[in-house]
Amino acid sequence: MKKNFLLFIFLFLTLIVNAQKIDSVLNIYASLYQPEKMHLHFDKAAYNKGETIWFKAYMLAGSDWTEYSKNFYADWYDDKGKLLMHEAAPIFESSAKGQFQIPEKYTGHFVHVKAYTQWMLNFDEGFLFEKDIPVNQPQTKTSIPNYITTVTLFPEGGDLVINTNCRIAYKAENQFGKPVYIKAAIKNNKGELIDSVAAEHDGMGSFNLEPKENETYSFNWIDENGKQNTTAFPIAKKTGATLEIENLDNKILAFIKRTTNADDIFKTMYLVATMNQQMVYRSRINFSVKTNVSAELPTNNLPTGILRLTLFTADWKPIAERITFINNHDYEFFPSIRATTKGLEKRKKNILEVEVGDTLLSNMSISVTDGDLEQDKSNDIISSLLLSSELKGNIHNPTYYFSSNADSVAHFLDLVMLTNGWRKYKWDDIVAGKLPQLKYARDTDYLQISGKVFGSAFERNGLSKTINIVIQNKDSSKQFLFLPVNPDGTFVQRGAIFYDTVKLYYMFNGDRKLTDRTDVRFNTGLFSAYQSTFKTHAQNIQYTNSFMGQARLKYFLDEQDRLKKLAASTTLETVTVKAKTKSNLDLLDEKYTTGMFSNGDGYSFDVSNDPFGASSLDVFRYLQGKVAGLNINYGGGEPTLSWRGGSPSLFLDEMTTQTDVLQGIPMSDVAYIKVFRPPFFGAFGGGGNGAIAIYTKRGKDGKRIYSNAPGLNTSVLAGYSTYKVFYSPNYDNSKYDNGPDTRTTLYWNPYLLTDKKTKTVQIEFYNNDVSNKFHVVIEGINAEGKLARVEKDIQ
Repeated sequence: MKKNFLLFIFLFLTLIVNAQKIDSVLNIYASLYQPEKMHLHFDKAAYNKGETIWFKAYMLAGSDWTEYSKNFYADWYDDKGKLLMHEAAPIFESSAKGQFQIPEKYTGHFVHVKAYTQWMLNFDEGFLFEKDIPVNQPQTKTSIPNYITTVTLFPEGGDLVINTNCRIAYKAENQFGKPVYIKAAIKNNKGELIDSVAAEHDGMGSFNLEPKENETYSFNWIDENGKQNTTAFPIAKKTGATLEIENLDNKILAFIKRTTNADDIFKTMYLVATMNQQMVYRSRINFSVKTNVSAELPTNNLPTGILRLTLFTADWKPIAERITFINNHDYEFFPSIRATTKGLEKRKKNILEVEVGDTLLSNMSISVTDGDLEQDKSNDIISSLLLSSELKGNIHNPTYYFSSNADSVAHFLDLVMLTNGWRKYKWDDIVAGKLPQLKYARDTDYLQISGKVFGSAFERNGLSKTINIVIQNKDSSKQFLFLPVNPDGTFVQRGAIFYDTVKLYYMFNGDRKLTDRTDVRFNTGLFSAYQSTFKTHAQNIQYTNSFMGQARLKYFLDEQDRLKKLAASTTLETVTVKAKTKSNLDLLDEKYTTGMFSNGDGYSFDVSNDPFGASSLDVFRYLQGKVAGLNINYGGGEPTLSWRGGSPSLFLDEMTTQTDVLQGIPMSDVAYIKVFRPPFFGAFGGGGNGAIAIYTKRGKDGKRIYSNAPGLNTSVLAGYSTYKVFYSPNYDNSKYDNGPDTRTTLYWNPYLLTDKKTKTVQIEFYNNDVSNKFHVVIEGINAEGKLARVEKDIQ
């Protein structure tokens, strides 16, 4: 008796230790191994060849802004699966911007994009963001594909168990992942009809079945095209347990059943619920007498998202698992759009105001397109980050499941939960306390100028050496680095920001001979293309059911082709060029700025011709009150700067500098000041809180003269993908006719930022020569991880 009691105590303590271990390991998973998920907002749904695809990427880790990644990647493929472009961009406030130019002579019907971070590659590839983007082509006769329907059965919880009633869901889709309507008859091995069903929504449905011993079952179906086939049922287990749930308002009811002949490990079980890799519920269930038990899980305090319930035996082996969607309607914030100036006529000016009522930092993107283009309403930032990015397989029209609070919508969403794979834990590893083995580390830095010195000459003479590096951009602007070389030959400068390719000139400080007798290899730490090809399928992309929408896109394509032919046939004698008068600020920008400092989103000040400039004590007092959102305070003599919760980067003649240096420059030496709104990724030192660039007066011609650094060794290094600024003409200031305007996207801004001090942002754009209606779309995330999707037609 005493021996049995001690054994019971030992087993009881072991179970407690295992439960605590699972808690601890899950906490580590949530804090250190949270998978990222991603959504891309495109400026429109479909494109003509030769057009630019503009996009903004949004990333979350769980329900929060990601802190795992600094670099974003996108791989673009043609419709045959060939890699067209590998793109890299810096991540700012859990987002990144990018673009892809569709080739003028592209013949495919879509381009495919795969978007990811390096951190995401540590987890299942099935959760990377992928999308086929339609490209409009002249109509050609195409053969109707031979559609192949596949039907899959999904027992709730995972398994069928003999003599235990179980709900079974089914899903019918073709080889392109599109839903197929079916009807079916369920029969046993004697040919007896057990039940008949028909798809309830998008090829999905469910029914109940209690498998009997020595019976097998078949699912005999006919699809919408009249094709018939049979799907076999999974083999039912003779002993075990099942898990069924019912999702109600503010709670989940879980029903657990076990067979009477189950082993002792089924007489104590554990029900665990997790969300975003955090345990939110755990219950020990006593099955020593009962074979049916129910449990109630409160859900009113949970965030909106997918809840995973897992049933364990007494020795913590998972035997059943089920996901369900919790919708507490707490996932949105609500920007408003107001047209203060409406110009629907040819080339008229439009002014929109976007307002976010709360005080949280909000990071949004906005597109304005021709109002008659077809819109892709099948997926958006809400359905993507809350649903599609969490599930495997194709979710047809996921925005439908957020369109209404009707019971039917919730029921159909539960069918989605029953018929799709999801992010699964390796529970055996968690119970054993094992952590994931990562292939890729977190990229906590932006670009880096790093490298290693090779050669016996360095090994003999390289201790305490410094390598001097001149970084020359394509516009000939230069930056300088002086980096210590470690004894193993490595060196690194972290946190760099540059675009396209740069040329590096380098030598060891004071040791020209060592430079000639060693080999230096540089890298930026960026990830190369994930795959050179991807498996594609020859499907006809149908992004729209609207003939008028397709015709509208074709009209723009035909109009652009007509104008190109017209331009090609026009002789030089018939062209009248009317020059645009450049302002003083335009001339200063040409004279003083280079590279990413040219143009840009922000403020410009002609200090030389501003009477207030000469009377100001320093550049910071000059700027006080001139830039919305930029706070400049003098506490102990040296100013402190704050913009969007951080300090803006400072540059003197495009070289990184400090406040005390700028404060000491006489205003009589300052010619030009540029203040860039956040984010500014223009050079080393640039970042998420904007930048202030001070330019000092120069000689008569104002041009910088750089040598080609003769005598230095060279190397070429690739940085972030070049990003061109969206072209938006200003017809108020133009004094020339720039030709017909057939833009389909009238305005695109990937960074529309608001906070407690700037709740309203104003944007301006001009109509083209064709449109008489505009369609505006805003998507975004705020600092709490809430999401926004707003659409508005202006007509």
